[in-house]
Amino acid sequence: MAERQYPHQVQVHPASRYEGGMRATLLPQKGPSTSQVLAIVTLVPVGGILLGLAGLTLLGTIIGLAVATPVFLLFSPVLVPAAITVALAVAGFLTSGAFGLTGLSSLSWIVNYFKQGRTMTEQLDYTKRRIQERAADAAAQVGQKTKEAGQALQSKAQEGKESARTDVRA
Repeated sequence: MAERQYPHQVQVHPASRYEGGMRATLLPQKGPSTSQVLAIVTLVPVGGILLGLAGLTLLGTIIGLAVATPVFLLFSPVLVPAAITVALAVAGFLTSGAFGLTGLSSLSWIVNYFKQGRTMTEQLDYTKRRIQERAADAAAQVGQKTKEAGQALQSKAQEGKESARTDVRA
């Protein structure tokens, strides 16, 4: 009995082409290369071992936590103040070091500043002059742009006036 095909049915065949009278498929016919096989053979056992070690570590951590929790609860009146004391001592040492580095860098900056021979007023005067020069340049540019815009507007108005005269005459 012949199989009837409906328009919504699609048959899928592997793509193929003929080369030199022989049928060659576009799908690869050879298996994995030797290097791929060696990679799989070496990586699967290593991955399995590492996964097993991860599971053992998790199991050991859970057992250790289950054993240590009652001990922590019994000794918490001693452990909590001890942990706070250690944390404050570490914070104190870190703060002391930060303040020391800040002080040394400040002294170094002051020494370098006086070695340069510039006074603060010289630096302020220089900065003030630079700001005034830049402001004057900016004002000149704005003035020039305004002048150009005014001239362009005036020429457009003149053109409009002339075109209106020609329309009235015609």
